Amino acid sequence: MKTIKGPAIFLAQFVGSKAPFNSLEGMCKWAADLGYKGIQIPTWESFLIDLDKAAESQTYCDELKGTINSYGLEITELSTHLQGQLVAVNPVYDTMFDGFAPDAVKNNPKARREWAIETVKKAGTASRRLGISSHATFSGALLWHTMYPWPQRPPGLVEMGFGELAKRWLPILNHFDEQGVDVCYEIHPGEDLHDGISFERFLKATNNHKRVNMLYDPSHYVLQHLDYLTFIDHYHTFIKAFHVKDAEFNPTGKQGVYGGYTDWIDRAGRFRSLGDGQVDFRSVFSKLTQYGCDVWAVMEWECCIKSPEQGAREGAPFIQKHIIEATEKTFDDFAGTEMDKGVLKNILGI
Repeated sequence: MKTIKGPAIFLAQFVGSKAPFNSLEGMCKWAADLGYKGIQIPTWESFLIDLDKAAESQTYCDELKGTINSYGLEITELSTHLQGQLVAVNPVYDTMFDGFAPDAVKNNPKARREWAIETVKKAGTASRRLGISSHATFSGALLWHTMYPWPQRPPGLVEMGFGELAKRWLPILNHFDEQGVDVCYEIHPGEDLHDGISFERFLKATNNHKRVNMLYDPSHYVLQHLDYLTFIDHYHTFIKAFHVKDAEFNPTGKQGVYGGYTDWIDRAGRFRSLGDGQVDFRSVFSKLTQYGCDVWAVMEWECCIKSPEQGAREGAPFIQKHIIEATEKTFDDFAGTEMDKGVLKNILGI
């Protein structure tokens, strides 16, 4: 077993135009003062990290890490959720996802994809330079619009889709392998990797590439009615990153999983601040500890009711309370005795 590291916080949802949320030093001090020990950095926020420099310069990475360490913090992972999304975009989503891309590649899906692939690769190099072994990202989606199909999906479509997804990611995965860094896909609705079966399809399509791993976030499983505890039993060897985020699902006679196109606050399924939703975090932390998952517990705030400031304040003690110091002893060790084979045979009557 292994003790989970933390508490840590994903900075993406807290970035703003006012202090302390508009500078690396400001956000580090804010997070440390709240009791966090680690930060997950969104690489699309250039004031937090210059990804081009980080991929090219060990000096820059050493200085960046030194600044963060000076606040008593560690970098848990770099995140390329937005850039990873752009590795695979079905044309139906081109207009909306262009917002994640720099102006130079907008309205040009091929150039946008090439930019995304190279950017995620840079994050792999930067992770190595920073001494980080896991990386958080999205898979993107070519098939999501056929998830609940009408008309029915034609034969061979799913296999072709995952084959193409793997083709786009394999150069990235190989690069990460050279850097000694795992790619942790957040299993998430809207992505082609949205549950265990879709993850297995992708893993098979990549020929079981050893850098294909998971970011586990139980909130997304609550909204899918997926057994998020048994999921850990199945996939614990792949869980190399962990978002601590809560959610609730309260269906009515008018809406269920799909939410009727309503805003988040009016949906049956919605994200909540830690402790305000339905996730059994006591059991989640127990299972991850039992299986020896070497992860940081990283709070991600996406609550439709509570302010991010309150969510952040409450997040660190919530996570700290759930971290289990993994035992190195068996509870009945005190009663154990050394025995030779003769005594064992005598006990068995053989």
